[in-house]
Amino acid sequence: MKILVVEDEPASRRLVVINLTWGGHEVVEADGGEAGWQAFLREQTRLVITDWMMPEVNGTELIRRIRSAGQAGYTYIILLTAMGTKEHVVVGLESGADDYVTKPYDTQELLARVAIGERILKLEESLLTSRQQMTYLATHDVLTGLLNRRAVQERAEAELNRANRESVPLSLILLDVDHFKSVNDRFGHAVGDQALQLVARLLTQQVRTYDWVGRWGGEEFLMVLPGTPLPESGVAADRIREALEAAALPLAAGGEVKMTVSLGVACVTPVAGRSPSLEEVVRQTDAALYRAKGLGRNRVCLAE
Repeated sequence: MKILVVEDEPASRRLVVINLTWGGHEVVEADGGEAGWQAFLREQTRLVITDWMMPEVNGTELIRRIRSAGQAGYTYIILLTAMGTKEHVVVGLESGADDYVTKPYDTQELLARVAIGERILKLEESLLTSRQQMTYLATHDVLTGLLNRRAVQERAEAELNRANRESVPLSLILLDVDHFKSVNDRFGHAVGDQALQLVARLLTQQVRTYDWVGRWGGEEFLMVLPGTPLPESGVAADRIREALEAAALPLAAGGEVKMTVSLGVACVTPVAGRSPSLEEVVRQTDAALYRAKGLGRNRVCLAE
């Protein structure tokens, strides 16, 4: 682990560095509180060992700065000092230190306390990773990796509110894979899943970085295009249709699966005193998609 050691007395600092290096740690040195603060901002170390009594910026002031820095992860801080009375221990811990080691210290004790800090930081990382995974699973479709229906609906609602506030257009594109049931019936559901994954990959390649794409349900996908009027959205939808028509899913046994898609496009352009709901816009988009299917599929229809 990378550890920042802040100590203005060179011999004392060198001893700490030697002990930590011997314990297998990477060490960043700082020869005082201000240098330690700059090193912390630069290196983003998660574990800090600092002396208390230093000129200009002492250990407790350095700790307060670190605690108020608003770092994404937690920083574990060990205060190292010759002041070992109970009153000093309380002051040091109240300043924000996690642990307290008095000089002269035992090397094994110092390494053991560093190991405690490591365990706590690793536990925090594990909990953070678990929380991120849970958030991802709650907002993304497991098969395609796109936003799930609830998540893309929330994004669409937020973009609609922004469109109303800023008086800019917002377009929705609803896509349906034509005759998808026949893919499952002919090749099996495993190939059908691969086909949906191919559609998802191509969709993410065709949209802009600030557009939203989600699996609406089954073989339907919803795209949210902020700041895009209806004509431009229609062009984008046709580009997507052509890209999917040109693509093919190779089969392990030879051959390939070709697909076409139908798309419905609707746009809301805010007008003073008129703020349509997302349900209304989705209904218009769905009606346009239904019309595209009725006209023979593999086409784009704009909402009337």
